[in-house]
Amino acid sequence: MIDYEEELKKFEPCLDVTDAEGAIYDHELTDILDVLQEMLKESKENRRVRTR
Repeated sequence: MIDYEEELKKFEPCLDVTDAEGAIYDHELTDILDVLQEMLKESKENRRVRTR
């Protein structure tokens, strides 16, 4: 049987949207746009090397 009093003691509320947003933006995470920009940059650099 579930001990509701014990479960309530362990409860931690989730972050508000603004708190979650701050926690997410405080980390330097690579997203797909960062990956695509890096690939484009490398592609342009490789073209310069081949034409020289």
